[in-house]
Amino acid sequence: MVDAAEMAVERVIAAMRVNLGEPLTIDDMARTALFSKFHFSRIFQRVTGVSPGRFLSAMRLQEAKKLLVSTSLNVADISMRVGYRSVGTFSTRFTRSVGLSPTAYRRLGGYTPQIAQAGAHHSGSTIRGRVTFGSGDPGGFIFLGLFPDRIPEGRPVRCLVLDRPGAFRLDNVPEGTWYVLVQSVAAPPEVAVSHTFDGDQGLSVGTLGPLTVPRGVAITGADVQLMPMRAMDPPVLLALLDVRKAALSESLRDSAA
Repeated sequence: MVDAAEMAVERVIAAMRVNLGEPLTIDDMARTALFSKFHFSRIFQRVTGVSPGRFLSAMRLQEAKKLLVSTSLNVADISMRVGYRSVGTFSTRFTRSVGLSPTAYRRLGGYTPQIAQAGAHHSGSTIRGRVTFGSGDPGGFIFLGLFPDRIPEGRPVRCLVLDRPGAFRLDNVPEGTWYVLVQSVAAPPEVAVSHTFDGDQGLSVGTLGPLTVPRGVAITGADVQLMPMRAMDPPVLLALLDVRKAALSESLRDSAA
């Protein structure tokens, strides 16, 4: 039996997708969901892990990523298409979330050769767990990052790339409350290296959290299961696919050496 709350959330996300350039309020979304505003906000948070406003903002930036690499529209036009009335505000939010400015993202073809972590820490805390696939195994590399929020954006606190499912360990994790966010793409290496994926095509994602990490502790059993991305999963804003392509390129070079 399909959950009524999930059906309502799916209706709202579909409405968001076709109205990214329009000003959508919580009242508008609640009417689409056929719930009161307060009940709608609660169920949306429960189903997706983020607020309706955060989800909509992430969808707008994800669409901007796609338009930057698939069209010749200028940045100002793209910002209008995805609901921003100020190109300066759009550029600032895009840069903070994706890790590159819109113009740099376009110039580099949608990928960056590396991603910086959010600074050095010597807390002595570790997180250990395993990454598994809940539905088949698409193969290839897996990006794993530690973030302060349910949506992967900005600099991860800690990150690594796994060449296969299995055990992972994050060292010197700072004190705080974090999410382990994992991503993989169902594509062979030569495709992943040479193509920019359209939106969330082929993505498998997994989330664990929130995890509260005190100083100097070892957290074990932080297991994450990757599943094909659903409409109700928040968009991946950080250029994780691009990091993966860089890792795959390096792997192919090593194999050819």
